[in-house]
Amino acid sequence: MRTKIVFSEKCLSYGAWHIEGPNRVKLAHEILRAEGYEFLEPTPASEEDLLKIHDSDYIWTLKKSMVEDPDTPAYDNIFEYAKNSAGGAIMAAKTNGFSLMRPPGHHAGIYGAALGVNTRGFCYLNNVAIAVKHLNKSALVLDIDGHHGNGTQEIFFGNKRVTFISLHRYPYYPGTGAYSESNCLNFPLPANCGEKVYLKTLDKALNMKSINPFEIVAVSAGFDTHRGDLASLALTENSYRKIGRKIAALNKPTFFVLEGGYMGDKNGKDINQLLRGFEDK
Repeated sequence: MRTKIVFSEKCLSYGAWHIEGPNRVKLAHEILRAEGYEFLEPTPASEEDLLKIHDSDYIWTLKKSMVEDPDTPAYDNIFEYAKNSAGGAIMAAKTNGFSLMRPPGHHAGIYGAALGVNTRGFCYLNNVAIAVKHLNKSALVLDIDGHHGNGTQEIFFGNKRVTFISLHRYPYYPGTGAYSESNCLNFPLPANCGEKVYLKTLDKALNMKSINPFEIVAVSAGFDTHRGDLASLALTENSYRKIGRKIAALNKPTFFVLEGGYMGDKNGKDINQLLRGFEDK
């Protein structure tokens, strides 16, 4: 059965000048529509869902658009856009789908910026964490974005119902994820390490004996690992198909949430290959 794509045109309505702009999602949407995927319209996440993950004072500042930092501007109505993106992740979790929404989320910690980092890295709410918490099931959270998911690690650190795995470029923003701690298994990789090293590392990560039992898989799906992108690990379209197959081999209900990927139409092609690999099972 084909994976359904969660998408709303509302997420294209802000930040046209920013590197994390609407074009990266707009072009991906066009490619995935041409590939014949079915699309679902999300509803915004409730404040109750947000407060299961984020501090109430932070939610108040986000409502007031008092969240300015160099990477993460205080756009008009950013709280509504962020709620829509979190709602997309929840819908993806409920339907085993792929949330093609922005803003991304894995750098957003409990209090906004994760501990030890001064910026939120384009992220306002931690979409994947909100979705996992909404399902209330034990989870493996696999972060394949090129940057360490420091916000997700902060939120789930020490949580025995969640194992967090991150493969990411290091040293690089946000400067975290150099080593594993508790239930957070980190696999730092050098820039442009290439497909062979990446897939070997992914195999090692997914076969760690320290992974807690899990009912679901939640994938923070970033594509800035593509060769030449912002956090390049020199992966190609075909690399993502192979990654999808490895995720499918876990044989658990799985959902995907878009994180990074900033090279226009390459996002859509990479997403298509990831999902085709996942559906090869």
